[in-house]
Amino acid sequence: MKINQAEIVISAVSEAQYPNDQLPEIALAGRSNVGKSSFINKMINRKNLARTSSKPGKTRTLNFYKINEAFHFVDVPGYGYAKVSKKERDKWGTMMETYFESRQSLKGVLLIVDLRHEPTKDDILMYDYLKHFDRPIIVVATKLDKVPKSKQAKHIKRVKQTLNLDQEDVLLTFSAETGDGKELAWRHLERLIKS
Repeated sequence: MKINQAEIVISAVSEAQYPNDQLPEIALAGRSNVGKSSFINKMINRKNLARTSSKPGKTRTLNFYKINEAFHFVDVPGYGYAKVSKKERDKWGTMMETYFESRQSLKGVLLIVDLRHEPTKDDILMYDYLKHFDRPIIVVATKLDKVPKSKQAKHIKRVKQTLNLDQEDVLLTFSAETGDGKELAWRHLERLIKS
């Protein structure tokens, strides 16, 4: 996909603030610091439309990015970050539940995991949660460039087994550094957007 336009539309904390333009939405979920913002920036060829941070837990809102006037990427708060108060975490949880459970224009979710490591309990919970609500899922295993070629197949297998990936769910590998996996990711995203 050729990207001609990309902008942040709103950082929403409640349903009342969601865009009402009825455009299809693709949400990005994952642990804090797993590379959601880097994924967005690489996909749209922009250095810092989505803010990346060395401090995990920076995204505290649902960030809606409008792409080509055709769809939204929705970056949701990262999970599994300990330095946030339980009250704050509960607030995020409620905000995300409302979005994932009721949003009509949500076409699918990219579950971002780190290929270098085994998916965490939080990753498994998120995967199972999305399956429960019947949301189409694409698992994107990032940091591909950090795993030696000889070990990539083993790491991919580990992600599939740990998440107990369903047959219909796609697992893609991706590197925000090199752009590996970008074209394949767009192919799957376009299919979801049109669904």
